[in-house]
Amino acid sequence: MKKGYTIISSGYNAVKNISQGNFSLHETFLDGLMLVSPEVRKYARVADIISAQKTIVSEYKRSLKNFQAPGLMNAGELDYISRIYSGLFAQSLDNLDELTLILTAGSLRMSDEERLSSIDRIFQETSDKLIFLRSFNQQAGTLLLQRKAALADMDGTKALFKIN
Repeated sequence: MKKGYTIISSGYNAVKNISQGNFSLHETFLDGLMLVSPEVRKYARVADIISAQKTIVSEYKRSLKNFQAPGLMNAGELDYISRIYSGLFAQSLDNLDELTLILTAGSLRMSDEERLSSIDRIFQETSDKLIFLRSFNQQAGTLLLQRKAALADMDGTKALFKIN
């Protein structure tokens, strides 16, 4: 009986040790996913995302200042432009928040490949936002130039006919 108990006990302990070892291996693997490798942190797209974000902010501020020139756009148009910029800025901040999570050790369980893929996606989204901003600014800028030209024509006509 004692021999049977010893066999069962040693078998149970062997299974227990194997399962704990497997759990430890699994835990080590998962903990490794929480770390961010230097290759991910130094990935060139990270700097590109930050640079594009800076460009978005500077172009949006410069353009908004131009659009707010007195007498060229009405309050509704300025409100529309401000809402477009606010939405774009909020989305850009969401991208930066996600990038921060991806690059912060202990915040997400991701492999290097998943992190790099997410960074590439964020880069593409940020690039798309910059392209949209430039297109929007160009269209609004064209409208602004047309209005300036129309005002200049009206001023020229008034001067020609000596109308106040």
